[in-house]
Amino acid sequence: MKFKTFNTKCAAVTKHMLAAIVFALIISKPDVFAQADLNGTEVSTPLEPLRSEIAASQIFEDLARQNALRTASLVEYSTTRTYEVKDAKGKVHAREVGVMEYRAPDKKTFAVKSEDGSGLVRRLALNPLIASEIEASAGKQHRDSSITPANYDLVLVGEQQVGPYHCYVADAVPKRHDKYLFEGRIWIDEQDHAIVRIEGHPARRPSFWIERADFVREYQKIGGFWFPKRDQTLVHVKLYGTKILTIDHDDYVVNGEAEKQERVQAAARVF
Repeated sequence: MKFKTFNTKCAAVTKHMLAAIVFALIISKPDVFAQADLNGTEVSTPLEPLRSEIAASQIFEDLARQNALRTASLVEYSTTRTYEVKDAKGKVHAREVGVMEYRAPDKKTFAVKSEDGSGLVRRLALNPLIASEIEASAGKQHRDSSITPANYDLVLVGEQQVGPYHCYVADAVPKRHDKYLFEGRIWIDEQDHAIVRIEGHPARRPSFWIERADFVREYQKIGGFWFPKRDQTLVHVKLYGTKILTIDHDDYVVNGEAEKQERVQAAARVF
């Protein structure tokens, strides 16, 4: 199959579509390394009282330390991304599938494998979204939206089981009314000190055109690393109704581990 290399110099977008794209970037930021295994990340049990010895400050410290360790060990990865824009009835307006590749410390590329649906939606929404992530990874148009004490206060509200993970549950309260930050709830695994799930909406309304935007992000574990598994954003746009953006992240290859395994297996077959 012939791949088309993605061009980061995209056409200008209309004002209301740009607002939707900017919000979508909140949920697709690569620097929020977190964890979960999507083989069951539903919030499956009632909220339990928080144990008295648990402190929000310690959770923040553990989260930052483990994220830094994972980031320092991440040399490269690739993943198949499927972007879809649907309406409230589930009709797909546009779809784009491609391979996102990352090389430390700051290089990302995206190669399109297939695309269908509205070319206008792909050109005005999906392509600028992908291009913005690539530019942000290289330090361009950087916005610090990471979940750190500089940006958020954590208000612990209890403990809860999310799939196989026992989590601390906290309300994330942004320290600034910034559309690049969010108000919402996070679930943090007590063993690995990382985020399992995020639900929320922008701390400030992105634009006049966006009446409301709500998102959910879930994660999966790949080797010793944790990456996004699925993003879903519901955007209520004036005059256009509710639109749903989903991003599925599949087929990860991390630090060349899949290729190494294939070489070992091939060598074993020779003998």
